[in-house]
Amino acid sequence: MFLLFGLSTKVSRLGVVPATCPHCGQHAAQVINRRATRFTLFFIPLIPIRTRYDRQCTFCGARYEISRAEAERLPVG
Repeated sequence: MFLLFGLSTKVSRLGVVPATCPHCGQHAAQVINRRATRFTLFFIPLIPIRTRYDRQCTFCGARYEISRAEAERLPVG
């Protein structure tokens, strides 16, 4: 019997918010992303393992992990 399993990560862009970057200090657009990792069986995503949210500065490229509550609280436009 042949069994194919693994993990896959899907990145979804939730939106862009104007904010000050903690790394460079510039007021620039910040991209809000959701990264969902799922267990796959025969290339079919089945069980969600982990979901993370992050914010990336478009000026310097720095990426910061944020909580789900903070991602939902930001005024995405």
